Amino acid sequence: MEAAIMTGHDLQAGTVTGVRSVRNPVTLARHVMHHSDFVMMSGEGAEEFASRQGLPLEPDEYFFSQLRHDQWQRALKRDQVTLDHSDDKKFGTVGAVALDSQGNLAAATSTGGLTNKKYGRIGDSPVIGAGTYANNATCAVSCTGYGEYFLRALVAHDISSLMEYKGLTLQQACDAVVQHKLVEMGAEGGLIAVDKTGMPVLSFNSDGMYRGWVRKGEEPSVAMFK
Repeated sequence: MEAAIMTGHDLQAGTVTGVRSVRNPVTLARHVMHHSDFVMMSGEGAEEFASRQGLPLEPDEYFFSQLRHDQWQRALKRDQVTLDHSDDKKFGTVGAVALDSQGNLAAATSTGGLTNKKYGRIGDSPVIGAGTYANNATCAVSCTGYGEYFLRALVAHDISSLMEYKGLTLQQACDAVVQHKLVEMGAEGGLIAVDKTGMPVLSFNSDGMYRGWVRKGEEPSVAMFK
């Protein structure tokens, strides 16, 4: 599993990758941000740090899901690495972005990665600027999709840069990256983002993306497909 968290007011971040027994990897990422001198920790070292921090660890059985196991078996038979964005149910990447009452932005992403990914593979979620990014001057972004493309395009930071350097709105920046740049690369996926005014954008080029958003004084909204 892998996860990342970033705060926009100070550009601090914490990420973990290659962990398998930490109950909540994003909590570990937050501890890396607040209680270490590092940004990214991986594998056994990350799990040892989690233990020293007193975070809950669980056996393999705790993480078992019949649905995800069946998805994996189908992918194995086809010898494919797949997303789960188009299935009837989705239990893959989870992301969150927020603007607080003080004007601070934050983003967090947690995932188990692609179905049938190779051992040792690292996706975009724990890489700051690729799958996760927050900057008070622009926006907070959390991505989901085929991570290799998001890594190569530095999607999350690219959106922030388009706003900062070209003066695009969040919607314009997301459209440029998700609906054009990624599509031209042959990439499938999407993202959730919020800018410094609290305007949310939820952009994707896959069949669907489970998503929800809420603003002060408004009813919460949820959606699954286009």
